[in-house]
Amino acid sequence: MSDEIKRVLVKLSGEALAAPDGYWLYAQTLAHLATDLAATTRRGFELAIVIGGGNIVRGARMAQAGWIDRPTADSMGMLATVMNSLALETALNATGVSARTMSAVSMPTICETYARQPALHYLQRKQVVLIAGGTGNPFFTTDTAAVLRAAELRCDAVLKATQVDGVYSADPKLDPSARRYDRITHDEAIARDLKVMDTAAFALARENRLKVIVGSVHAPSSVEAILSGEAPSTLVAP
Repeated sequence: MSDEIKRVLVKLSGEALAAPDGYWLYAQTLAHLATDLAATTRRGFELAIVIGGGNIVRGARMAQAGWIDRPTADSMGMLATVMNSLALETALNATGVSARTMSAVSMPTICETYARQPALHYLQRKQVVLIAGGTGNPFFTTDTAAVLRAAELRCDAVLKATQVDGVYSADPKLDPSARRYDRITHDEAIARDLKVMDTAAFALARENRLKVIVGSVHAPSSVEAILSGEAPSTLVAP
């Protein structure tokens, strides 16, 4: 896999950063993840990262409660992704890897505003680019933001680092007979309503003929192992 894939947009869930006691950030997990990503860059991969904010606030869930409107709730979620990105940037820099947070929501005293050309420049210089703030608009998930930025930045693939080691025919935690796919098409993922990414994200990936790799972020798997073909994953491709 590494022979054909060099520049990757890694999509991480915010929940993966939460502490066992429910606190929004767990330093041990953050350090482990940064070490994994640093090893991946040293292996020759160029990395952009989009991380969700679900460990702090989920806009859609908050809006469903009825006491706040969806655009406001989603704006709060965008701010949560900036907080997570800044934390991971700090952890990456501590490993000796240069990392930079860019936000689709302008906050110049906190971090750089996302723009395509500077982001491409940083990637070419082997810096890790953390892209926060989603698309900068409500009603879009960070999955969709990840695919959008991957297309803009000419990435070879999106790696969805999730809770399971690939795409299954059903939830493997609920159905022991669920089958893991080694490879499926975007059309199959959409037609089967596979929940690993939302439909809009899969449709955008299909339109741009962008590969999506789905694998587990939990040991013994890792971002480095998935991209190097040493850990199980599912490839979603045309």
